[in-house]
Amino acid sequence: MAFRGPKAWLWRWRRNPLKRRIDAVEAWVVLGAWMATLAAGVLAGLLATGSVEDGLARERAEWRQVVALVTQKAPGTASAHAARSSGEQVWGKVRWTAPDGTGHTGQVRVDPGSARGTAVSVWTDPHGELVTQPPTVSQARLRASLIGVLVGLSAAAVPFVGGRVLCGRIERRRLAQWDTEWARFGPHWGRKTS
Repeated sequence: MAFRGPKAWLWRWRRNPLKRRIDAVEAWVVLGAWMATLAAGVLAGLLATGSVEDGLARERAEWRQVVALVTQKAPGTASAHAARSSGEQVWGKVRWTAPDGTGHTGQVRVDPGSARGTAVSVWTDPHGELVTQPPTVSQARLRASLIGVLVGLSAAAVPFVGGRVLCGRIERRRLAQWDTEWARFGPHWGRKTS
């Protein structure tokens, strides 16, 4: 049976006359690596999630939807109803006024065949530059959570891999010690004592 109670979980710390000092060192390395892995992953994940949520909340607060006017007829000839139902849009040149009163121009997606002077909604940053529509609260929460998980896993990988490397070195040292002891006692193994 694989599970034999609490002693099965704590086998590295039980008293044992065959346990060497290097076995105790390995036990503490394993415990430290797991604690560091858990702490680094959780801490980095929470910090990344909070940072992304704050950044996206700042975007929602600072970015504004403004009305822009098409400056020249957009390519295409589709009717407005057909374009809206199919979702097809083309690039069109527009101009808008920033919150500070300065005029700006740029290209955005508009319905095909939009006439000059057609009003379209665009999103701008505090400087009046075009930006994408900021994510909603639920979209921001999902994005922040996913980024937090990825950052947490990446951060947790560092102490985990470090602990595995250190345990590998400990194992090689243990095997070298066994080889040394076997070389010393091996020749006496089959002798009879009288």
